Amino acid sequence: MSLDVSPALLEQAERGEVDEAEFVDCVRTSLPYAWEMVSSLVAQLKVDGGEFADNQTPPPNEQARGQLLRALASDAIRGALQRHFGVRLAFQNCHRVAVFPLDPAADDRLARFTSVRGQLLNQSPELRDC
Repeated sequence: MSLDVSPALLEQAERGEVDEAEFVDCVRTSLPYAWEMVSSLVAQLKVDGGEFADNQTPPPNEQARGQLLRALASDAIRGALQRHFGVRLAFQNCHRVAVFPLDPAADDRLARFTSVRGQLLNQSPELRDC
């Protein structure tokens, strides 16, 4: 299971209306490694500025890697995180997460990061089985 959903949040979903802040809190508590990764990159982007902030350190274990995969592979989770933090997220391999500002000036850099070329240049033998 990807998220630890409370009975109250599940009831909201069954009724058809879900409070996004409660969903985001569910993500925060269910996927703490992924949450910390994204929130620390957002903080880094705000402090350092620049076109983007990214992580290039592989997760410490398979549980952490799974959290990143679940958070960034789910359109709903990824979208909620982007709206909550006010950024665009990008993902390469099994660990390289990047945050980009919403500013259109970052569009070219985001396009390069998410391009086929960018994906190929981010390969390494030690990450083949990640």
